[in-house]
Formats: sequence, C-alpha cells, structure tokens
Amino acid sequence: MTTTMLLRLMLAGEALFYALIVRLLCGLDWPAAAIAFVVVAMALCGRAFLILATYVVAHLFRSPVPPAQRAGPFALLRMALAEYAAFIALFTVVQPFESLFLGADRLTPNAAGRLPLLLVHGYQCTRGFWRWQRRRLERAGWTVATLNLDPVFASIDSYGAQLGRRIEEVCAATGAPQVVLVGHSMGGLAARAYLRAHGTARVAKLVTLGTPHRGSRLALLGSGPNARQMEPESAWLAALNAPGAAPLPADTVAAMSPYDNYVMPQDGAALNGARNVAIGAVGHLAMAFAPAVTRFLLAELARTEVLS
Repeated sequence: MTTTMLLRLMLAGEALFYALIVRLLCGLDWPAAAIAFVVVAMALCGRAFLILATYVVAHLFRSPVPPAQRAGPFALLRMALAEYAAFIALFTVVQPFESLFLGADRLTPNAAGRLPLLLVHGYQCTRGFWRWQRRRLERAGWTVATLNLDPVFASIDSYGAQLGRRIEEVCAATGAPQVVLVGHSMGGLAARAYLRAHGTARVAKLVTLGTPHRGSRLALLGSGPNARQMEPESAWLAALNAPGAAPLPADTVAAMSPYDNYVMPQDGAALNGARNVAIGAVGHLAMAFAPAVTRFLLAELARTEVLS
C-alpha cells in the first residue's frame, strides 16, 4: 500500500466516525452550530492529544540538553504549537493529496552550475512533506527533486534502491554528475542505505534532519520492517553503523533538535563521522516548514559551494 493511500484511508475512516457522531447528535435534536462545534473540537483535540503524547514520551526518554541549547517556556510553547500546526497541515491536508499541492519536479540544468538537491521524506510521509522547503530552496536558485518512498511499510534497504533509481533520473535530467541528498527522519537512513550499497560516487553531500541514526524508542510503536529497523539497538542499525559499513560524502552534516519529539533520546540523531549540528527548539514535523531549517540548509549549501 502506498503512503498516500494509507493517509486517505485514515481520513476516510475518521470522516465516517464523525458522520456517525453527527447522525447521533441530529437524533438528539442538537442545533447545527453545536454539532459543527463538537465535531471540529473533537478533531482538533484528538490531534492535540497525539502531539502532546509524543512530547510526553520524548521527555521520559530525553537526552540531556546542553545549557547553550536550552529554551525558555515561551519558546517551548511556540515550538509545540508549530508542531501541532505542522501535524494538521501535513497529515490532514497536504500529504494525503500531495499531487494537488506539489507539482512535478522542475529538473533542468542549473544556470549557476549548482548540483541538484534530492529531498527524501521520512516514515509514513510523502514528497508532500517538502512543499514549503522545496519552494524556498527553488527561490534561492536551486534545482530540487523529490520522490515518494513506497510501499509505506517496507525495508529501508528497498527505499535505498528506489533512491538510487531517482538519483540516476535526476542526474540524467539535469546533466549533473552528482546530487546533494537531504533526508528527513527515516529519509536520512534511506540515504545511508543507498550509500552502503553504492558508495559516494553520485552523492556530493549528505544532510540529515532529525534522523534516528541510533534509533528511536517511538519506533517501538510503529508498524512494518522499517519501524523494526529504526528501533534502538536493532541489528539493522548496528550493521549500518559498523565502522566502514556505509561511506559518507565529504562534509556530511547531521542536524538535530534537542527537543525532537520523534527521535528519542534526541542525541540518537547524531551520526559518527559527520558534523553534528543543533538547530534549536524545532519539532520533528515542523522541520517541514521552519524558517530556521531553511536558513540552515541554505548555509550548508553555500558551504558546499565554497568547499567545491
């Protein structure tokens, strides 16, 4: 099953549930305004509960936050609200209908001679995750490619193979010899699975955003081989993290949030052999549209141009 189909089925099931609620309340002669209020409140509160649950569990399994990276109560509240908004936007609106919000990739040779970027989404997400960041990166003059990793519950190694095919398509379409890979969450592991199988010849730089390089306890609640592979101390992660198992491009960087609510403990997003960078108080899903992440990516791309 594709991720898009799964997300649509989940929305359809939720709509059916609320339809039953509406029918029940209509039978009790509730006014239409009251019924609408109850249904909307249930939908919003249900989503708020899910986000709150991720933060509670993340706090229980948290790693220490360095003093320089600690955020105050108002910053943490803004972070949580942004994560809540990201959850609604991504899983209720954009990703189930990503073809409406994200057109085909515009793959042409870059006039400035820059390498194309290939953005790789995470677990139970689609290329729609990148709607905001792709637009900002293109405005900054970069050629940006995306892909959907399907089926939704599969081995991360199979995603690495899909990524390899997409890299070749992007290189052929743009005439570039290499790409820059940007992976969010599980997407960073798919990129490393590709590198383990094919090496770094086609990848000039790897940037991971909130990737559970050492696993996440939240994966224990997930379904499928990919979730099992992301569990802390899984055999798959142990093999991937073995010295020399998966070569890294020069100046690979792993970005992490000390308050990540999906990667837990949060220092599991650090990658041996990479430059590990903290990007501040940003929620896991909010990385999809956070201006701080855009600034970080543009700074890293500028650094890559200088180094090359």
